[in-house]
Amino acid sequence: MRIVVAHNRYREAQPSGENTIVDAEIAQLTAAGVEVLPFLRSSDEIPSMSKPAKALLPISPIWAPKAQHDLDRLLTEHRPDVLHLHNPYPLLSPWVVRTAHKRGVPVVQTVHNYRQVCSSGLYFRDGVICQDCRGRALGVPAIVHRCYRNSRAQSALMATTLAVHRPTWKSVDRYIALTTAVADHLRDYGIPDERIVVKPNAVPDPGTPARVGNGFLFMGRLSPEKGLDLLLAAWRRHPVGALGPLRIAGDGELRPLAEAAAAERPDVLYLGQLDRSGVRAALADSSVVLATSTWHDVLPTVIIEALASGRPVLGTALGGIPYLVGADGPREPAGTGPAEVATAAPGDGHVALPVGVQRGEAGWVVAPEADALAAALPLAAAEATALAPAARSRYERTFHPDVITKRLIDIYAGLAAPGGRPAR
Repeated sequence: MRIVVAHNRYREAQPSGENTIVDAEIAQLTAAGVEVLPFLRSSDEIPSMSKPAKALLPISPIWAPKAQHDLDRLLTEHRPDVLHLHNPYPLLSPWVVRTAHKRGVPVVQTVHNYRQVCSSGLYFRDGVICQDCRGRALGVPAIVHRCYRNSRAQSALMATTLAVHRPTWKSVDRYIALTTAVADHLRDYGIPDERIVVKPNAVPDPGTPARVGNGFLFMGRLSPEKGLDLLLAAWRRHPVGALGPLRIAGDGELRPLAEAAAAERPDVLYLGQLDRSGVRAALADSSVVLATSTWHDVLPTVIIEALASGRPVLGTALGGIPYLVGADGPREPAGTGPAEVATAAPGDGHVALPVGVQRGEAGWVVAPEADALAAALPLAAAEATALAPAARSRYERTFHPDVITKRLIDIYAGLAAPGGRPAR
């Protein structure tokens, strides 16, 4: 099987989980015997471009002529079975879908954000969830609020790109939704169920989990949408030391908030930006990982890393977080849902759920509110050891590279087989 993987890499100065996932997926596919033809561009190329090439940059999100020429030559020469698209902006353009279809090559796209509709891709503006552009032919609110790169001109270009390429996105042969929440987003956009497959990302297996540690770990980008301020507001509702330590790892614009909390309370530790060995050590030291996003976070990789390390997760009930912890299934009968108190069976290691808390297979989710999160913290501390095996089991069944790679190859095979490409 021969697959073209197309991706516009984000700048190296802007740490990107998407770049990491694409690199890992290429390596996993190659190890599984798939012939991968990378078709990659990088936003780091832009400063060194010639003046004529830079002059064309404003139109490249709509139509990138050099990328189409290069891709067409690649498709003609190698005749791949499938083109797998990740991020097309700004140097590839969604036009690569049309170029592939012109050569009879079916297209799969992994949806890493909400940019079919939202110019920023986040559904988040001015510190709150925003979906003002949903259902609009042209995302005028994105232009008014400078949602793309804080520029009205660039926001107008991106909004126009999304409007122009609505038929392009509707023609993609198979969408890979990273979670059930992304699948819902695609259905809302008008993509039929038969073109959507839920397949999350994988992280490497760190091996047998260490014994459950003590306290909580918040790890990730320290930016407003990740909910550090929400977490600290909930943490301050408990006496110092009552929950064990809160470790905060990462960097970003809210770093002063983390440093101030660590100076204020001895049970808050700011670890800074960690390398891979530091991440492993922080996970081993902790008993619960926190994912307190206040936006519809698509697929926080930190959750999968937590599950791989046998650490349950306490998160907000937004975006892909409920799916990741196994709390997105059918709701329990009245009296056991998140709005009421549920009593677990005696001896199962679980305790009664506080109001506003829902237990999943590998963790808990709450409304993105300080009171609900504060109520869930002692519950998570009490149940961490009981849920640790379930966390690791969920990783092995759902997020292990072997499982995910096989799933991805099956998706390709379904399109590459005669009659596999659906009519558009």
